[in-house]
Amino acid sequence: MLALAAAAALPALAPLAAQDDGAAAPEPALAVDLERGLPAWRAIVAVLAHPRCANCHVEDNRPRWSGPSYGATRAHAFNVRRGADESGFGNPGLRCMTCHFETNSAKPHGPPGAPSWHLAPAEMAWFGKSSAEICAQIKDPERNGGRSLAEIAVHVRDDALVGWGWQPGPGREPAPGSAEATFAAIERWSAAGAPCPEPD
Repeated sequence: MLALAAAAALPALAPLAAQDDGAAAPEPALAVDLERGLPAWRAIVAVLAHPRCANCHVEDNRPRWSGPSYGATRAHAFNVRRGADESGFGNPGLRCMTCHFETNSAKPHGPPGAPSWHLAPAEMAWFGKSSAEICAQIKDPERNGGRSLAEIAVHVRDDALVGWGWQPGPGREPAPGSAEATFAAIERWSAAGAPCPEPD
């Protein structure tokens, strides 16, 4: 009898297996808990919108220099660009890693450094965006690198270039909190249904 029940269940499972094309699985639908989720989101967006993160998450081809130690926001000097190939590593002859090594300069405001220094893809832009816009972007697999929320949390916690935001070198204000605290906030936010704030 159990064998018959198992056999009857197999055809229902086949379409699911056929859909596995390597794309990230959609997030399971969760009940949204605004009381728990929105405070977690505020902790997350405080990091994402901070200059240490947002300056390289731009829609156009120009990283920014902004934050308390820079005065007015301006485009990166030396005509630095994303790169014609859209990789984010810069144009030939002026790659990001020409100046940005794997570690920070010891001099205040010297070139910051981390492994694989580059701009985020243009679809992952949140520089100058509202909290609601950043929230919608970070949840959209078409604009977050095809990641689930769990994968985003791990990326924030473990990626060395992301981690630079909390260790930006002398003369720069670090992003608030820590990679581990932001990982935990993303987990809390996701468990609460990943609510987004109302648009401004």
